Amino acid sequence: ARLRKVHRNRGGTMDPHQAWLVLRGIKTLAMRVERAQANARTVAAFLEADPRVAWVRYPGLASHPQHALASRQMAGPGAVLSFGVRGGFAAAKTMIESCKLATLAVSLGGIETLIEHPASMTHSSVPRADREAAGITDDLVRLAVGCEDERDLVADLDQALARAQTAVAAT
Repeated sequence: ARLRKVHRNRGGTMDPHQAWLVLRGIKTLAMRVERAQANARTVAAFLEADPRVAWVRYPGLASHPQHALASRQMAGPGAVLSFGVRGGFAAAKTMIESCKLATLAVSLGGIETLIEHPASMTHSSVPRADREAAGITDDLVRLAVGCEDERDLVADLDQALARAQTAVAAT
């Protein structure tokens, strides 16, 4: 009875086009994951070394509090990371809006890099004290790194951080 309800509400099978897309995509999945993880490592290292960034959370960095655990449990550190932009809410918002390559979106994405600012997007209706208690600070930016050229990703983030710092300094 429970399965029947799920089947009725969500469908029991994929349509032929969805199945074809899964078959096509699965063939390059390993390459895409490897590339995205390599890019995420490069981006995380850049951000960690940048004085305009307050902190970086990425299990692929040795500085991550659970790096050793992640290394034991996972084949790779993934391609999603978060960081704090010095200057708080205004700087983080300006930074994400200044990105030209990274797409402003709340999804984890596919092969393209996506960026979001939870305090002004997904969690904007949550009271600040509640957000901060959950670790969602005003400076937090989430990045789902894609398969673009890593130099282009770093250059995009670099120019966006520069714009954010200039905007904050001007206020």
